[in-house]
Order: sequence, then structure tokens, then C-alpha cells
Amino acid sequence: MTHHDHDTCGCDATPERVDLARRRLLAGAAATGFTALGGAAHAATPEAMTAYADPQTPGLPQVDMEITPGRTALVVTDPQIDFLSEDGVTWGVVGESVTEQGTVDNIERLFAAAKAAGMPVFISPHYYYPHDHKWHFEGTLEKTMHSIGMFDRPDALSLDGFEGSGADWMPQYKRYIEDGETIVCSPHKVYGPAQNDLNLQLRKRGIDKVILAGMSANLCTQAHLYELLELGYEVAVVRDATAGAKVPEGDGYLAALINFRMVANGLWWTDDAVTRIAQGA
Repeated sequence: MTHHDHDTCGCDATPERVDLARRRLLAGAAATGFTALGGAAHAATPEAMTAYADPQTPGLPQVDMEITPGRTALVVTDPQIDFLSEDGVTWGVVGESVTEQGTVDNIERLFAAAKAAGMPVFISPHYYYPHDHKWHFEGTLEKTMHSIGMFDRPDALSLDGFEGSGADWMPQYKRYIEDGETIVCSPHKVYGPAQNDLNLQLRKRGIDKVILAGMSANLCTQAHLYELLELGYEVAVVRDATAGAKVPEGDGYLAALINFRMVANGLWWTDDAVTRIAQGA
């Protein structure tokens, strides 16, 4: 993968520091007993569906969202190599969850269903440019992402080195994202869409209902959920079209799932979402 030149950009993320950060991520994954899984992604495993099953007797009111043609869109956060590919810099900590949930294939199924139904599709990507590496303060995972060169691009106006880099789309998604119809928003920089143009683009298309998927469950996906809810959108999250890191600090996917249950207007499996999208066309 091609990232910007840390030796010359002044960001202090030297190759040695990048390598150390990657090894720390992998060491954290090893501490949880995870071994990186090979092979193609697949549908959510029965074991994962059981492990993350909803409570048989919910303690909270059960709500749902209906798809309204012309007012509903698919929004996908960070469908990028660094999160979803075995070649990505975070695979050591997200790979188990991505594989358990069948996240890669499930996101593609949502893309295909939305395109077949004529539903608008929006991408909220994550990019870092050299000037972003000069921030004066960072949170824990901001610091981690910067130190491992995650989502790096050399310039906001250049695609040099983009193809096949960690910031690039997963290859199987390109035919959907690069079809001339998908709206690729400006990048979000931390987790949520407060600093990009997602809200503007949705409102300009008359959208007030969102089907939300993408990476990563307890970070960008959850932050997008909260921000969109605060802005007055209805949001249904597709639970097996996202995934999270598993580290000694905890299971990011489980943390997100608990919050999805509490605040989202709908929590769907991909099978259900695909059927609803087709029926709502």
C-alpha cells in the first residue's frame, strides 16, 4: 500500500514508529487469542449470530423504520482497504469481527440492492493528509490511526498513490461507488460527519431516512448514527454490515451493538435490509 512520505512531511510518523504501532496492534490482538483469518468474507457465522443475539425478552420498547421511496438512502462509512482487507493496517484487530459478521460481502449486498432499487447511495470516507499529522492533540484512536498511516493520502487534490492504498475502496465495491451516481462526500476527520458535507448532500436530495452500514461499528458508524439522529434523520443500522476491533480494552462491535439497540430507529440484518430495499423501491 502507498502512504505519504512520513520521512519528509514533518509529521513525525517515521517508518520505525509506524512499524512499532502496527506490532502493538497485532500484540493486542494476540492478547485476546485472535489469529488473523484468511480467505474470503462470508455471511455472518451461526456462532456470531448466537453470540451477539438480541435479548429474548427486551427491556426497551421496540421501534422500526419504514423505507419511503425518494426519502431513504444508503450511507456507508469507510468502505476502505485499511478497515476491510487483510492487507489493511487494522486487520490484526478488526479481522476477526469482519470475518464473523461477513461484513465485506454484506456491504456489497447492500450496494447491489440499493443500486437495483434506484436508492441513492452516499459514501462518508476517511482520509488523512500530511497537514492532519500536525495536530497538536489527539484521542487514543486518532493517535493510533495517525501513527500507522491509516487512510493516508499525499494531498487533498491529488490521487497519486491512491489506487490500491489503504485509503482506496475495497476492489469489489468500485463498480458501485465509481458508477457516476454514488455521492462521495468530503472526508470526515475524527469519527462523525460533523465536519464533512454528508448532511448537506442528504438534505439537498430530500433524504430524511438513512440505512447505515460500514466501518467501524463503535467508532465512525456509531458517531454517524448519533450525529444523524441529532440532525433529525431516522436511521436504521445494518448490524452485520459493520464490525469492530477486539482488543484487551474490549469488543468494539459488542459495545456498538448495545448502543445501536438503545438509540437507532431500526436494527436490521443484511438479509432483512436487502428485502426491505427491494420491496420499498
